[in-house]
Amino acid sequence: MTRNLLSAALFLAHSLSPATVPAQPQTPPSSAATTAPAILNAAEAGKILPPSVYFRGQSAPIQARNSAGVRFSNDSLMLVTLVDNSGYASQVAQKYQAYFITEAALAIAGHRLPAGAYGVGFIEGDNFIVMDLGGHDLFTAHSNKDAALRRPTPLQILPDPGTPGAYRLFAGRTFIPFTLATP
Repeated sequence: MTRNLLSAALFLAHSLSPATVPAQPQTPPSSAATTAPAILNAAEAGKILPPSVYFRGQSAPIQARNSAGVRFSNDSLMLVTLVDNSGYASQVAQKYQAYFITEAALAIAGHRLPAGAYGVGFIEGDNFIVMDLGGHDLFTAHSNKDAALRRPTPLQILPDPGTPGAYRLFAGRTFIPFTLATP
């Protein structure tokens, strides 16, 4: 029995020796895979988003048909969706119109927003408000109007025409610009 094991070991060693094993091409280590940035339409964003979201002690259904997002070149996502805020007190519902999720820090109209989930809304006085999940105001930024926008919808993201890598989050014709934040 020992002779059979020795023969098998010698056969295996010979068959795996460098002279008989074909050379494997060596590939240099690659950097992390990157993809081109892409805007996600309502169908694409709606598939990723949960059916309901948490904000200020309540769960509310999303409006998947009014969703959008961006897949950045580093494969991180930013998603936004309108919510059914009818169960909230009127002072909360006025501000909390959409659920905003980002996997990377963003620069929004001069403010840095860390990765996380937030409640957002376009409010009177041409302002955009960002709140934490407890409903506490984090910042307010001036929003703009695009009178030339051909087909306004309740919520959409479009590229910022003047700035490569920048986007505009629209509610109708009102928008707020955003980009990935610089490290």
